[in-house]
Amino acid sequence: MLKRSKLSAILDHAILILGALFMLVPLLMVLQITTMPDVEVIKHGPSFQIGDQFDDNLKKAMLEASGFSGENTGVNMLKNSFVLGIGFAVGKIVIGMMAAYAIVYFRLKFATLAFWVIFTTLLLPLEVRILPSYEIVQRLGMLNTYQGLIVPLIASATATFFFRQFFRSVPEELIEAARIDGAGPIKFFVDILVPLSQTMIAAMFIIMFVYGWNQYLWPTMITTEEGMFTLVRGIKQITQVMEGNRIPEYGRANVLAIIAIIPPVFVVIFFQSWFVKGLTESDK
Repeated sequence: MLKRSKLSAILDHAILILGALFMLVPLLMVLQITTMPDVEVIKHGPSFQIGDQFDDNLKKAMLEASGFSGENTGVNMLKNSFVLGIGFAVGKIVIGMMAAYAIVYFRLKFATLAFWVIFTTLLLPLEVRILPSYEIVQRLGMLNTYQGLIVPLIASATATFFFRQFFRSVPEELIEAARIDGAGPIKFFVDILVPLSQTMIAAMFIIMFVYGWNQYLWPTMITTEEGMFTLVRGIKQITQVMEGNRIPEYGRANVLAIIAIIPPVFVVIFFQSWFVKGLTESDK
């Protein structure tokens, strides 16, 4: 019986290891392409050969611009992606927490109806409402601005839902104790609920940061100036170049793709334990 259990554990781990290695194949292909000349990539595609072009592709990716303005360097696009990712995460967390706080603690007459109205917006993805959102941003003069990239999309039904569930799990005794101590609504929210919500905030930060970091459609609509391009937007532009004797710079684009992967991975690794606690803990 013990031997069979060990064999079963070995088989399970072998399957998991094979699955992990299979998931690494695309990343290894990207790494291989960054070391090869673009002409060789076009001729032969991905291969097992390792070239010597990584340093050159890295310099071009980070310091050289691919457009006409000279502003869409890798460093600038990386900065724009950080602004978008962090702005999305912080904005959605703040708005979601305040909305959930009002719904749970202010005993509004139509609080339940308001929550379900907010929740149904999950059925309306960005693609459905992108035209009216774009028109509003244009009329407000926020095209090619960080405000235009972030503000129209920071309302989050997902964050509101999770924070509502979390706030409802806070013991009533804690609320009564805060009232006895003279804590008003703002003090109770800032001094008690926010510290208690650290794990949930971390979980939401991971989800919203990755969501904002990987945005492509909205930045494509809002940004026409090369200086406002994000990494995802810039990578697509580089691979689309095919004019005259120019060829798509696959090596450079794949270096940027690797760089674009690193921040979300570090965010997930850093907040991993808090992420699990935030989504699984129910006793506060």
